[in-house]
Amino acid sequence: MDSDNNEEIISEVSTQSMDDISQDVEYISKEGYEKLRAELAALKTEERLRIAERLEYAKSLGDLSENAEFDAAKEEQMLNEMRISELENLLSRATVVAKSAPSSTVGIGSTISVRVGASDAAETYTIVGTSEEANPLGGYISHESPLGRAFLGRKKGENVVVATPRGETSYVIIEIS
Repeated sequence: MDSDNNEEIISEVSTQSMDDISQDVEYISKEGYEKLRAELAALKTEERLRIAERLEYAKSLGDLSENAEFDAAKEEQMLNEMRISELENLLSRATVVAKSAPSSTVGIGSTISVRVGASDAAETYTIVGTSEEANPLGGYISHESPLGRAFLGRKKGENVVVATPRGETSYVIIEIS
């Protein structure tokens, strides 16, 4: 399925509560959507061409039955086609989340400041849709992650307790934007 045909399918949504989120839809920012479309286009054109050239070179080396270069190129081709299929599937189900005016509750697209435990240190997170956009070290957490799920639908001032591998961690939402 070509992602160009999917532009008509994309709709914009504002913040979502956990009850409103469909499992068949991939929520994604406009920037994330464009980044994935660019990656897909590059994989379909430049990467396929590069792999085809590598396959031709490997064929020119002779006997394909014991040709490690040919086997490696075929493996790379398979991985490229799998990634193309994965991106086409994701983009076909994508719903772009519009950046909306600040809300009183946390939703996809919200940027929140939280205080962790009893410390005065604040952390900032942006709740994103698809895990393709998530970068926890950069402050982008998926709405599907335990932390993201715990924050969805919450309000400023609420205490949120999240089960982590190190035990329960308490967060207080300081600001939602």
